[in-house]
Parts: sequence; structure tokens; C-alpha cells
Amino acid sequence: MVPDPPEPLLTSKEFDQIRRVRDAGGTTAECSLDLQISVTQVSIGADDWGWGHRRYPIPARYKERTVYHWVVEHDFQPIARYRGSLVKLVPTDWGAPTFEIDGIKMLPTAQVSPFADAERKVALVQPRGRAILDTCGGLGYFAAWCLRGQAASITSFEKNPDVLWLRSLNPWSPPADTRLTLTQSDVTAAIASLPEASFDSVLHDPPRFGIAGELYSHGFYAHLARVMRRRGRLFHYTGAPNRLTSGRDVPNEVMHRLRDAGFATEKIGDGVLAVKK
Repeated sequence: MVPDPPEPLLTSKEFDQIRRVRDAGGTTAECSLDLQISVTQVSIGADDWGWGHRRYPIPARYKERTVYHWVVEHDFQPIARYRGSLVKLVPTDWGAPTFEIDGIKMLPTAQVSPFADAERKVALVQPRGRAILDTCGGLGYFAAWCLRGQAASITSFEKNPDVLWLRSLNPWSPPADTRLTLTQSDVTAAIASLPEASFDSVLHDPPRFGIAGELYSHGFYAHLARVMRRRGRLFHYTGAPNRLTSGRDVPNEVMHRLRDAGFATEKIGDGVLAVKK
């Protein structure tokens, strides 16, 4: 017997497509059930649709900006959790989703796919053959491109268990790989136990300064310098906060603190590229 495929992931775009075909009297549709990684054919009935060996209901209501997954006996449910903060997987026009915490978008999506954006940033640290520290793992897009770029190893930290749950359901996140070690931990605490000069490159993609100022501190940058080998490359995402409204010039503050920690720095795109002296 051919096994069932993985459970489908749908957004309002796919639900709308299925309903349109049904309302027009159609019986099949070509659509994506894995956030635009692939396209497959589904069969459509009056009240349900089929894929593989299973039938699924056509929901009466669903929301935009939401990714739905199938929860047995509970219909399609949003990939979102609320345990003090609302953590939610959010679809994009590019296929690869972003995520939000309490409505704050964690990855750039306005002009580029967050997956393609990660590719560009990973290339800056030249991953081939290198041992890489990924400080804030998120959905794992940095790690995915490090694996594709033939990194020797990736040590990744993510402190939020709900973000790791999103990652487990996201088909764009990297699969298990012996080169990737993912730990649920706060990197600001974990970094103290990492060996000196154990990494060739670092990818640092922290939340915004106002949420996680400790990840922009002199102390944390000193730890990054300690665990990096000489001439190691660091990409630090800063975003482009509006200086007039925030009252801060975060990129320049970051460069100043990194220089104090022993790095040569340059601003590049929406972040800072640094090399340990």
C-alpha cells in the first residue's frame, strides 16, 4: 500500500481555490499543500476534498495571514499558540512563511522571500567547511542555507519552545541532519559554556533591540569574540529602525560595540558584517 503523504498545510489562498472549483462544478484542482514547495492534484466533492487516501472537510470559515494544519478530530487549525505570547506562522507571497510573536513580524518579507533573504546573509559568512554558530535559530532558514552551503557543522539555539513547534510543522525549515545541533536554550546563557575559538562564523539574528537588548550588549559581543577563531566572520542583523521615531541609531551602536569587542565592522544591507581581528 502506498503510504499517505504528510498532512496538508493550507492558507486562505488554497481554501479559496478549492471552493471556487467546487462552486463551478469542478471535481479536481491543482494546488499547493506545502506552502508553494510543490503543486499536486486534489479531488473535490460537495463538502470535502481528497488527497492521497484521505478526505478533508472544506471549512466554512478561515482567515487570511494564517497557515492551517490538520488536527485529527478538530478540523483545520491555525499553526499558532498562545502561552503568554501569541506565536504564529504567517504565510507570505513568496511561499516560505515568516512568523510573528504578539503581532511583531520576525523576518523581512516586504520585498524578498525570507528564505532568499537568509541565503544572501548566509553567503556573507562563507559557510563551506566552517563551524557555524547560529545564535537565534527561529524557523531555521539560516541553518538550511548553511547546510546547502556545505558547512561542516551548525550549532543553533532557540529559546522559545513555541517557535520550535512552528519550525517542526514548517516544510521550509531544515530537516534533521547530523551536521545541525539545535538546542532549546537562551543563547545569552548558553554561550558562556561554549569553548573558546570553536567557531569560524556566526549568524546573529536577534529580535529587535527593544525586545532583546541583552543580545546587543557589550557582554554578549565579548562572548561572541571569545568563541570565534581569528578572522572569523559574523553577520549581525540589525534591521533598519527609524532613527527619528526610535531615538536610536542601532546599526551604528552595534558597530561601535563590536569594534570594542575586537571586530572590524562594516554596514551591509540591513545588518553589520564583522571580522574578528
